[in-house]
Amino acid sequence: AAHPTISPMLKFAMLLAHTWLAHSWMATAPPIGCAAAPLSRSAVRMASQDELKKLVGYKAVDDYVTSGMVVGLGTGSTAAFAVERVGQKLASGELSDILAVPTSVRTKEQAESLGIPLVTLDTHSDLDVAIDGADEVDPDLNLVKGGGGALLREKMVEVCAKKFIVIVDESKLCDGLGPGFPLPVEITPFCWEHTLRKVAALPSLEGCEAKLRLGSAATGSKPDGDETAVTDNGNYIIDLFFDSPIKDAVKAAEELKSTVGVVDHGLFCGMTTAVIIAGSDGISVKEA
Repeated sequence: AAHPTISPMLKFAMLLAHTWLAHSWMATAPPIGCAAAPLSRSAVRMASQDELKKLVGYKAVDDYVTSGMVVGLGTGSTAAFAVERVGQKLASGELSDILAVPTSVRTKEQAESLGIPLVTLDTHSDLDVAIDGADEVDPDLNLVKGGGGALLREKMVEVCAKKFIVIVDESKLCDGLGPGFPLPVEITPFCWEHTLRKVAALPSLEGCEAKLRLGSAATGSKPDGDETAVTDNGNYIIDLFFDSPIKDAVKAAEELKSTVGVVDHGLFCGMTTAVIIAGSDGISVKEA
């Protein structure tokens, strides 16, 4: 059969549509290597930090979440956009049969408000994918997390995922972990001052300044009150401040984990599958 003839006007309309899509805010590339998506530099430069967070949060869900999956939902301002996207796609019918494991009380509340079916690790210990933000990302894709105070639950959920997708803007990239964001450590309230001293004296953390987190647990290193911050698990958080990068993040993670009184810490080493980055050159994906 003969192919229908396309009029010059229709061809022009199709070209305009293609050009608009190529520069639209949600245009993205497949998650292979570090290939940048066809997002214009000017568009990214004009974007606010929240808009950049939305870009990577939506892309993570669009690229890595399919129907029938069990998904770990992270905590924080960037992860909230991924949760939002899951809810949108469930409501529209683009996704179905999704079960999700939240990493904090506030993520649980957001997911419930969006109608996302929730389960726990007690019934679903094997996750297909987990999506979360990070406070720092080094060249080996090791992370500092826990500014939002949910580091223990985040790590428990994300270590169970076949794929752990990290979503950040380029300001979170660093040459070495530590100076750009304080390292949080969740500790038991019992004799917390003793534990703080023990942590600060660890050889791998030499030179750090340890401070008890005050205010709400989600405020990171910026206290919003005078009371001790308490996590969803009823524990305290100490934040470790560094002037220079942690020399060996893996060793530091081991020493922290073996310190009595430490419940867990914000070093996520060797866990990342891929990092989706919103930067001046568009959206890129760096794989482990």
